[in-house]
Amino acid sequence: MTAEALIKQQSERQTQGAEPPAERIACVNPATGEILGEVMATPPEQVAQCVERARVAQRRWAQSSFRQRRAVLGHILDYVLAHADELCDEIVRDSGKTYENAMLGEILPICNKLKWTMKYGEKYLQPEAVRSGMLMHKKGRIEYHPLGVVACIIPWNYPLQNILSSLVAPLMAGNGVVLKASEMVAWSSARFQRITDQALEKEGFSKDLVQIINGYGATGAALVRGGVQKVLFIGSVNNGRRIIEGSAEHLTPVVMELGGKDPFIVCPDADMERAVHSALGGTFINLGQNCIASERILVFDTVYDRFVAQLSQQAAGLRQGVPDRNGSVDVGAITSPHQIALIDRLVSAALQQGARALVGGQIKPMGNGQFYPPTILVDVTPDMEIAYSEVFGPVMLIFKVRDEAEAVALANATEFGLHSTVMSNDRAQAERIATQLEAGATCINDFGLCYLNQDLPFGGVKYSGFGRMNGRDGLRAYTNQKAVLTDRFGFGVPPKLFPVKPGDYDKGRETVRLLFSRSVRQRLRSLCSLVWLALKK
Repeated sequence: MTAEALIKQQSERQTQGAEPPAERIACVNPATGEILGEVMATPPEQVAQCVERARVAQRRWAQSSFRQRRAVLGHILDYVLAHADELCDEIVRDSGKTYENAMLGEILPICNKLKWTMKYGEKYLQPEAVRSGMLMHKKGRIEYHPLGVVACIIPWNYPLQNILSSLVAPLMAGNGVVLKASEMVAWSSARFQRITDQALEKEGFSKDLVQIINGYGATGAALVRGGVQKVLFIGSVNNGRRIIEGSAEHLTPVVMELGGKDPFIVCPDADMERAVHSALGGTFINLGQNCIASERILVFDTVYDRFVAQLSQQAAGLRQGVPDRNGSVDVGAITSPHQIALIDRLVSAALQQGARALVGGQIKPMGNGQFYPPTILVDVTPDMEIAYSEVFGPVMLIFKVRDEAEAVALANATEFGLHSTVMSNDRAQAERIATQLEAGATCINDFGLCYLNQDLPFGGVKYSGFGRMNGRDGLRAYTNQKAVLTDRFGFGVPPKLFPVKPGDYDKGRETVRLLFSRSVRQRLRSLCSLVWLALKK
């Protein structure tokens, strides 16, 4: 089925009010139209049973040692490395992306996250001693206890990476995980369950600890309301609102990693070749189906023409088609027919309103696949929907700016704030601009590398979400951070507060002044007062 036919079919479904059958999910290769088969959907009424099985398995897992948890993660890492080619086959067949992106955009970051978590997880999850402040006779510490069962609801753009990278931190923190994968990549996600199954069974733990379920929106809604202790959601703003509405029923805390409209700023002294190739990668990696895609390229006017000319030449030469391992294509297909319809609508509307397409600009008919070509639009104005809405596709918008002030203002003129990039050989200028950007991350002179540094938190501001993944904060997000205060010495003085006696109020006042006054004279007066009050009795 061609992309145009898929869009027409989707429109007819919406007009007729038709819903996909709830029992089975039809799976199609988006690059070829090949029918891959069907996957059983988990009915909403069975989700609570999945959560309960995970909860039972988690009780033993919560008592596991860090050595045992590292061992399970190690088995996952070993499996991913040993079966990398097979896993890439499944990723490519289900998502339509290139083999190169499957390897470098999925296998590599998964291995990186597993290695970091195995090395540093215990460091950030073991009890942490803290100062006891004014309570010198006490010792304070923070303990990081598992929450219970964590729900992960994830999108389709990185079928394997979204699954494994989402469950690593909750698992290391001692939790069970029930993960609802996107129905758009159900064919591969149903097969990825074996990765965690074999890892847990090798260490003698129940495979119920990690369960990957498939289904539509009702299944995800049931999971959010299913008595889990935390929800991780990765997806669109509108679906994020629905998740929050559901989580409010049991006051379940959530981590929201939502959309983006990331700015990519090219300064006058930027290395032009580096800027061009970083922008190409920033926008067209995974055909733009990337939450941190550089959708808005802001170029200083003095280098605008040169940058646009070089960039357009490179983008026009990108080869698109059915992915293979021979390196014959640069970009693949759009995974979701819903998404290609959205991309086409946004671009068509912009062109009708006066924008110009230097490259691409319309659906690319290629066999039965869902292909939208790399597209570069200029002359986009702020009132166009494409200027402020997330495209989540291979569409680059290039804007001309006069100076730093205009670049920063335009970069921040969006409801999103996930990632950002500044290209400049002037370190002071790059740092100055980066500090002013309203985003969860800024990468200077590269695109997207903040995500690969696992010591850095990952997340956004504004409509891009809240909470953090990755790093120390990402691990601790799946714990109950429990405060504990214990005796420093083997003895203590009874805190006799009752019955209240004459002079207790005065003693309290002078004690507070002695401890907290910024005046040395006042502290001395308070000390003398306390001595006098003690002798007075």
